[in-house]
Amino acid sequence: MTILDEAVTTQPLSVAMREGSQAEHTAAETSGYMDDLLNGRLNELGYADYLLRLRPIYAALEEVGSKLAGDPAVDAVLDEALVRLATIDADLDHWVGDADRTVDSPAVDAYVARIKATANWAPLFVAHHYTRYLGDLSGGQAIGRILDRTFELDGKGIAFYAFTAIEKVKPYKDNYRAALDTLGADLDEDQKARIVDEVKVAFNLNQALFAELGANLDTYRR
Repeated sequence: MTILDEAVTTQPLSVAMREGSQAEHTAAETSGYMDDLLNGRLNELGYADYLLRLRPIYAALEEVGSKLAGDPAVDAVLDEALVRLATIDADLDHWVGDADRTVDSPAVDAYVARIKATANWAPLFVAHHYTRYLGDLSGGQAIGRILDRTFELDGKGIAFYAFTAIEKVKPYKDNYRAALDTLGADLDEDQKARIVDEVKVAFNLNQALFAELGANLDTYRR
């Protein structure tokens, strides 16, 4: 373990996960695709293709989460209020209708395979759960508002960003991070470092997804 790793893993787990993956997080959220999405420059196809890629990723998250339910590490964060697959399907009804919903995406295939591999050690699954769901409760909320405004949706097609079972987002996120810290207290430093590294992997997988979408920006721009 390097000196930097030691500094990160002596922090509460939620802080180590956030600060230890900051560079990877920034690289993902500043991609060309995300820049166009956040600035309202994408057309309907540009967003629909993203949503189509999210579906198998969340299907894998929910499948593995269900398999690992009962493990204390996973039970610390698993919550029906976060489940997104049904909302993605509802949104796809709006964006693609009856069109084929299969997607040919090496980035998605790699992402799904990595999520499924975490079943071998449950705390690694928590790294992916944190990266996606806490992101949906954070920057994802801004994306939902931008889509609503850009396409004048009046709330249609953005159920993915509406966590109707969560009354107040900030206290929920605070409690989620506290659960991570409680989990971290039962792990040794090497185990915490593995989780931080897996958060980095998750953000890199997202960056690869955005790069794949970014190759089509000429088609996606409004």
